[in-house]
Amino acid sequence: MTIMYEITMDLTADWIKTVKEVLRGAGYELEEGLPASEVAEHYFRLSLPDDRAEELASETLRRLKEMESIIIDHMNTTIVPDIRQRTKYEGNTFHFSWVYNEGEHIIELNSEYRIPI
Repeated sequence: MTIMYEITMDLTADWIKTVKEVLRGAGYELEEGLPASEVAEHYFRLSLPDDRAEELASETLRRLKEMESIIIDHMNTTIVPDIRQRTKYEGNTFHFSWVYNEGEHIIELNSEYRIPI
């Protein structure tokens, strides 16, 4: 029997939202509609040379997409069983978000399941 899950997840958008808040707090206003790659580069340029900022921006965005794939690939075998065991959440609707709270985490919002990164 195959169980269908409703999964909402855009870790890149979550990360970009946080980065924009950090940049705003540092006095940088970005124009609306910038691609994620440019927002990430602006963020890393706060503390790194341009070439390293571009490299780290690209690496970070790739890593976020990779994490999404890993979560999807392991929903049935690892993620859902662990959520059920640790949180007792029995629903089939999952909303994963990237958050920074004393380090990077992915939180499943319905169960409050936390994956440290």
